[in-house]
Amino acid sequence: METSLGRIPDNIPPDFTKIRVENSHLTEIPQRSFSSVSALESLWLNFNDITLMNIKSLEGLTNLTELRLEGNKLRSVPWTAFQDTPNLKILDLKHNRLDVLPESALRHLSELTYLDLSFNQLTVVSRDVFLNWPRFQRPRPGGRNEESSAANVVLALHDNPWLCDCRLKGFVEFVKSISPPIILMNSYLTCAGPASKEGKFFHEVELRSCMKPETSTAQANVTLPLGASASLQCLVKARPEPVVRWIYNLKNIRGFTVSQTQVDEDTINSQLLIPSLHLVDRGVYTCAANNFIGNSSVRIAVGVVASNVSVAAASGAPHPLASAEENVYIDFRIAKQTVYGITVEWFAVTDNPANTWYTIHFGRFDAPKKEMIYIGPGITSYSVDRLQPLTKFEVCLALRNQTPRAGQCIVFVTGSDVNELEQRERLIHIIVIVCAMVLAVPAGMYACTTDARVGCCQRLSEVVTAIQEHRKQEERSSDAASGERQGTFDSLQAASDENLCRESVDDHKMRRRSEDKVPKGSSAQLY
Repeated sequence: METSLGRIPDNIPPDFTKIRVENSHLTEIPQRSFSSVSALESLWLNFNDITLMNIKSLEGLTNLTELRLEGNKLRSVPWTAFQDTPNLKILDLKHNRLDVLPESALRHLSELTYLDLSFNQLTVVSRDVFLNWPRFQRPRPGGRNEESSAANVVLALHDNPWLCDCRLKGFVEFVKSISPPIILMNSYLTCAGPASKEGKFFHEVELRSCMKPETSTAQANVTLPLGASASLQCLVKARPEPVVRWIYNLKNIRGFTVSQTQVDEDTINSQLLIPSLHLVDRGVYTCAANNFIGNSSVRIAVGVVASNVSVAAASGAPHPLASAEENVYIDFRIAKQTVYGITVEWFAVTDNPANTWYTIHFGRFDAPKKEMIYIGPGITSYSVDRLQPLTKFEVCLALRNQTPRAGQCIVFVTGSDVNELEQRERLIHIIVIVCAMVLAVPAGMYACTTDARVGCCQRLSEVVTAIQEHRKQEERSSDAASGERQGTFDSLQAASDENLCRESVDDHKMRRRSEDKVPKGSSAQLY
């Protein structure tokens, strides 16, 4: 009890009849965990962290009559594992995470007298789970199981999030019909959903059979002018609630808003809203609905009327001309951007894509007139590189001989020709050179005292400036010999010896005497 055991111990004595391991952080029941304990009758593994139970976990436990697994994390149980426990009478699985109960779950629990499935995550269960249970089946008079079948069986199913729709109809009817020898520990089972039945008891609801979706629409043909808004609606009747989706061309590009309202318990009104019709929005829109019973769909044809539409090509023109209201939709976007350039791509839908030409308008953002590049049919991208750094550009796409419209232009700014890393590397390089030059200056130059500090520092600044100028000249003539560079260092050193902090012998002696007069403990005044 309350140990960090972590796993089931090995070499358990075979004559143990009861084992209880609780709050010990067990995570699974491996196969044949207790196969050597053939005398085991009672096994309690409550309040651990068990998430996995192997199909052979109970192998060899033919004498087991009680199994308690309360307060673990089981999401499923290998129900066929109970073939190895033919004498099991008590099975406690409350406070786990079970969400599925197969129809054959209880088939191998013929001697069970107590089954606790309360406080799990069960939402829908078929009544066949219990109709296939040997304890529920009526025994034949004089049969060998007549006496055992007459014993009461306690069944706990409360505190699960039951979903009271048509799928639970058979189970609700089963619960209402339960009578001895089956006894419900808590007969007030409660619905957790849907919203119309939330909080109601099983005996208060009447559920109807499931039904495949039926879709319908008031208008199967809709024709509207260009630019108008359209609202397409379809009614879906189904049990349980179906999944409704709209199918139409250009859905990935022009995704419209879909809303859904509940008309009554079994009917949904789904609405597709098109805020502004383009000519490319013409076509068929399909409203499809499905649930686990089946599926259904209805089609709505949408037409768009445009005034003064002209798509005729100019006679003798080298390339086809596009009218201002040609049935065209263009999705224009950036595919890739670099420091000095950009790549744009587009997806267009036109009435005649094989003969549609485009025009790229490109130039500086503030330029009154931009360069025009003509793009032939079948080309969907354009790249430009080696642009001027730190400059604002604009690129637009339009049908040939048309002015770009809103949404067909992209504005971008090119990067700097020297990035931050390069600037930092150059600065570090200059600092290293300056430091090297300063280290070459004799130590005597640092002995400037208060009397000569101003003049000395001025001369030091002149020398550093000279070093920098010399470094620039050295970079321009990189082919100079190493001997010449050594001579440059020597000359710099000689110059520093001659010019830096030059003093007379008398001044030096005078300074020496003044230093001797400084009181002890006042050495900080030297500078």
